[in-house]
Amino acid sequence: MSISINKMVTLSYTLRENSAEGEIIEQTPEGKPLNFVFGLGTMLPMFESNLAGLKENDDFNMQLAAKDAYGEIDENAIVELSKDIFIIDGIFDEDRFKVGNQIPMQSSNGQRLNGNIISLDDSTITMDFNHPLAGMDLHFTGQIIEVRDATEEELAPAMGCGCGSGGCGDGEDSCSSDSGGGCGSGCGC
Repeated sequence: MSISINKMVTLSYTLRENSAEGEIIEQTPEGKPLNFVFGLGTMLPMFESNLAGLKENDDFNMQLAAKDAYGEIDENAIVELSKDIFIIDGIFDEDRFKVGNQIPMQSSNGQRLNGNIISLDDSTITMDFNHPLAGMDLHFTGQIIEVRDATEEELAPAMGCGCGSGGCGDGEDSCSSDSGGGCGSGCGC
């Protein structure tokens, strides 16, 4: 059976930065492959496009340019915020708000975002809301483990709101391989 619309795909992969020789960003753990329904829009469109037509036991090797993955870095997604908005009950949590930490946030229209703290001073925190892999070319290698018809239950997310999660493999609310997302996912992670 070939990978096509509404097929449940199970695969293992290694994701590297920029090329086949690049640093490993993510890989499926042994015994915990990535599962997704092909064509539901939960994966990056170019990732799916490169998998279309593959069969069980086929290997894949693909390069995605940044523009076809998580986009280029958007300078408008780097914002300076007043430290005051992070004061709760008169206290600013110095342990939580450090350079390099990722903070879950919400936009004025309710969209969930993750902001990476890139600098802070006495009055401001500068946060980067770009996807962690924005501006990066991605190289995927892996193997198709199984392709089968998706069940009615597996197709049900197409009727709902989709993944809607945050970071890429960070924290409880991520699109990690355990939750069926992963960095190939286009579900906002």
